[in-house]
Amino acid sequence: MRDFGATPEPSGESSEAVGDGRVGGRFVIQQHDATRLHWDLRLEHDGVLASWALPRGVPWTPKENHLAVHTEDHPLDYLDFEGDIPEGNYGAGNMFVWDRGTYSVEKWEERKLIVVLHGAKVIGKHALFATRGRDWMIHRMDPPADADRQPVPDGLRPMGATILSGKRPVELTESGPERAIELRWRGERVLVACHPGDVRVHAADGREITAALPDVRRMGRATGSLEVVLDGVVAEIDPDGRPTGQRDGLVRRLQPASDTTWRRLARQHPVAFLAFDILWLEGHPVTALPWSERRTLLEQIELSGPAWQTPSVHRGDSAPIIEAATAAGLPGVVLKAVDRPYEVGATTDSWLEVLFG
Repeated sequence: MRDFGATPEPSGESSEAVGDGRVGGRFVIQQHDATRLHWDLRLEHDGVLASWALPRGVPWTPKENHLAVHTEDHPLDYLDFEGDIPEGNYGAGNMFVWDRGTYSVEKWEERKLIVVLHGAKVIGKHALFATRGRDWMIHRMDPPADADRQPVPDGLRPMGATILSGKRPVELTESGPERAIELRWRGERVLVACHPGDVRVHAADGREITAALPDVRRMGRATGSLEVVLDGVVAEIDPDGRPTGQRDGLVRRLQPASDTTWRRLARQHPVAFLAFDILWLEGHPVTALPWSERRTLLEQIELSGPAWQTPSVHRGDSAPIIEAATAAGLPGVVLKAVDRPYEVGATTDSWLEVLFG
């Protein structure tokens, strides 16, 4: 299925087996940003790499199984392959090594195997078993490597701000706790939960609106295997990716419709998710951390894409950001106490929403 004159993928002509497939050998997991983001698990066995595509990666807990699609064997050169497979070729997209190591075999049968992976990220006993056709499942048999890790809880709600009008932001920043200042964006307040191979968007009242935002959902290609819950606003943007301060098109996009209609509206009325806080990271809440530490975690994710970004925040003199908000036609600014935690579902004075006019 590959033209090795048109793709940088290895043909396998120089492959050399090292491990014994009966007892184990080397393995690699590659993150593959193809038509759909997935992870390719490859186990050295009998001189080739037995391979499975994992749309949601390797499960971290025995409480859930993940789909594993059995694909063709690959040459051993794929143990080190990273690169861009050109458009028009099978599996077009970027591929890089996400994890690698060795493994041992406890069972290897035609439709079931049990292996112990010894990687940098994935460590432990896993079973792969066939269900129907090419569809297999992968199951973690050991307890989670992180004993304290928990799944993202249901029912998370964003923290609300105390709304003020007729106040000058400079007065509020000169007294009381130290505060950072952000623009107040017009749009839909949302929480976005990113899991490996899956992104879910919920409005502030808990309604799931993922299907209406196919462009935002593609943010999963940027977060990859990271499990994170982000707070922010979905806002309309102009062709240069700048928020417009309008929301008529967004209102249309959030109406009940078919997938075809939602995709058409996404082209007509582009939006971006503007992430300004983080609630959950890799199996642990981070809400107890002060805003300043949460902001650092958020910036480390480096969200920057066609429909997702992390807007800047300002400390010190509030005049420049007020001028920027006024020029953009935005309704106000938000002042955030830098030493306060995130209070899920509560309205507090940790955040002060200052409306102009």
